[in-house]
Amino acid sequence: MKSLKLIGLALSASFALSTAALAQDTTIAVAGPMTGGESAFGRQMKNGAEMAVEDLNAAGGLLGKKLSLNVEDDACDPKQARSVAEKIGSAKIPFVAGHYCSSSSIPASEAYADGNVLQITPASTNPLFTERKLWNVARVCGRDDQQGLVAAEYIAKNYKGKNVAILNDKTTYGKGLADETKKALNAAGFTEKMFESYNKGDKDFNAIVSRLKRENIDLVYVGGYHQESGLILRQMRDQGLQTVLMAGDALADKEFASITGPAGAGTLFTFGPDPRNKPTAKAIVEKFKAKNIDPEGYTLYTYAAMQVWSEAVKKAGTTDPKKVMDTIKAGSWDTVIGKLEFDAKGDIKQLDYVVYKWDDKGGYTEINPKGS
Repeated sequence: MKSLKLIGLALSASFALSTAALAQDTTIAVAGPMTGGESAFGRQMKNGAEMAVEDLNAAGGLLGKKLSLNVEDDACDPKQARSVAEKIGSAKIPFVAGHYCSSSSIPASEAYADGNVLQITPASTNPLFTERKLWNVARVCGRDDQQGLVAAEYIAKNYKGKNVAILNDKTTYGKGLADETKKALNAAGFTEKMFESYNKGDKDFNAIVSRLKRENIDLVYVGGYHQESGLILRQMRDQGLQTVLMAGDALADKEFASITGPAGAGTLFTFGPDPRNKPTAKAIVEKFKAKNIDPEGYTLYTYAAMQVWSEAVKKAGTTDPKKVMDTIKAGSWDTVIGKLEFDAKGDIKQLDYVVYKWDDKGGYTEINPKGS
């Protein structure tokens, strides 16, 4: 009996120690679409965040504490995103890398501001995210008014005298990107022949495709996500239409190629210079590949968001969100995607968008790396 009591005391002591150790962890979060139509991008974000936390902990943690990662799913739903943000704020988590969809990041950011949470999005590109004078927001990606301009410049140069249509899915991201592209095209003296919208989640685009055919559209620009873009492309080809499809950074995942198959060859999209090719990312890319993970799309952007936050925490000597944000905006940060500096709004100063083309093997390459 005495030995059983001793064993019980030892187990209790061990449990108390492990609980105390857990209590010493600094919990941070990543939030994005872990389920739903955009889950491929949620997976990218989760992969980037997990590797960053693993590397930080292997290097001794942060301010003498280990990091633990809380993964939250918003399914790219604005209400769910705000609920996630309120949960993270209530848990007194100081930092979140998220969200993916602009329609999630924007409402979530208000709850994070109220809950004293610093938010860095790796992926939300709608300008409104950083235009509301919130203290707590930043992004390590570009903005729609930047990639819309690059898309418009490419279209105006390569499709002069041709028929162009612009579609959007009515979402914060999709309509915002389509509007910015249209604005930049019109400013260049180029008028689109067709401007139309559809609903995110639609699967039948035959009516739109029939109109594209009637209007002899040479290029259709889609402000929307990869699922619908892939279906539009397939249904164009089914109707014998060889119109080129162009879209934004939401096509930066191999899932687009799995939807289109070889028919996706020739599809264009805008995205930042591929960080996988940067010398600053070489060692991290090799670590991902050792785990059979291709760090495509927003994987390394999420890793970079974690780097910016953790380096600012070290410099500030605290995880206090407001002090850390002041430090972020006052400094420059070496990351896997290059050196980053932030303006007063929380936007980065140095990202240039480029145009990519999908090939028939399910890969994509830059076709104007110098903005040509």
